[in-house]
Amino acid sequence: MAERYPLRPIVVDEFDAFHAVSEQAFHEGPPSERQRAGMLSRHELDRTLAAFDGSRPVSSAAIYSFQMCVPGALAAVGGVTFIAVLPAYRRQGILTAMMRRELDDMHERGETLGALWASEAGIYGRFGYGRASRQATFTVRRGEGAFVRDAPADPKLRLRVAEPDAVQAELAKVYDTLLPAQPGMFSRNEAWWRRVLADPEEERQGAGAVHCLLAEDDAGPRGYALYKGHGRWDLDTFLPDAQLEVRELASTDPAATAALWADLLHRDLVSEVTARLRPEDDPLLHLLADPRRARPTIADGLWVRVVDVPGALSLRRYPCPVDVVIEVIDDGCPWNQGRWRLTVPAPGDTASCTRTTDPADVILPVSALGAAYLGSTKLGALAAAGQATELKTGMLNALSATLTWDPAPWCPVIF
Repeated sequence: MAERYPLRPIVVDEFDAFHAVSEQAFHEGPPSERQRAGMLSRHELDRTLAAFDGSRPVSSAAIYSFQMCVPGALAAVGGVTFIAVLPAYRRQGILTAMMRRELDDMHERGETLGALWASEAGIYGRFGYGRASRQATFTVRRGEGAFVRDAPADPKLRLRVAEPDAVQAELAKVYDTLLPAQPGMFSRNEAWWRRVLADPEEERQGAGAVHCLLAEDDAGPRGYALYKGHGRWDLDTFLPDAQLEVRELASTDPAATAALWADLLHRDLVSEVTARLRPEDDPLLHLLADPRRARPTIADGLWVRVVDVPGALSLRRYPCPVDVVIEVIDDGCPWNQGRWRLTVPAPGDTASCTRTTDPADVILPVSALGAAYLGSTKLGALAAAGQATELKTGMLNALSATLTWDPAPWCPVIF
């Protein structure tokens, strides 16, 4: 493949042809000028890769250089995106070559992890990625938003509706406060905030403009919700049938969380509130007097690939001590292959992870390690599916317990 369809980074003049591969793969039209400018502001051309048939790109792959929260730390993470191969060029090793090249690139740059959102969940396990987080969708209908009687409240808290662009600095303060404690979140620069707040009229599809509901007190912002409405009426009965879509909601304390949700769930004329890309342990499920009314549906979120086993395992923090030898199976990154002793002296202490010749206690394919790394996926479930093996009694449970983390990982934006 390498000789027939060489891989290389693109240059800026090749971006439109590069994007055309994605248009074919994802059945989309070309980007608007605004979208194109936004993508170019986020893309790192030296990490934007294509296979070429002559001068024509026939595949696409890109990596964003992220600082992402992992349990107890921030990590350098390669955010993998734009993976596609033109239909006529499939089954010729191009995808494998691109994924291999990206792993080498992340390793050379010192990134301990790769992360992605999977367009098709069956693809990325063979490249060492494991399903590391889940995201929820909630649908609450009119009259179903009653809270438990002891829901938190704060009389000092104020809510105000604002235009998102005008309060970006306040939104960033809230987000940056949450970032160090929320696995799965990545730091946002100006280009990423522009993407989150983007609301071009031609893409609204009948919805109103995106608004911001800000929760604040005299000390500053404590939470926000980005949302938009779809105004509708039943013309036969003249009953309102509007829908409210929550694009992002983040807050720094329980009272702000409750205030934002209560406001959104009790808007006039709204028959249904939908919130997507929510954390699987969203506090809304505990605020509602009848949590079934959230109608939660769960899907996979981030997929994580451990690129540097000792770097990744020694970086994050752990809730309980452990001393375990893990045999990692990793055909894609030979530097990871072998046995590693993970030692955590006490909760919150710096861990050590060193290569060892001692007998293994647990055998993990690297995809299982990636699935468990952010603290949500349990090793017991993976073992029951044949994706983890215990060699010394009790050590699988011990390792699973120390890999868990609270809160559950959550990435509020698909990249």
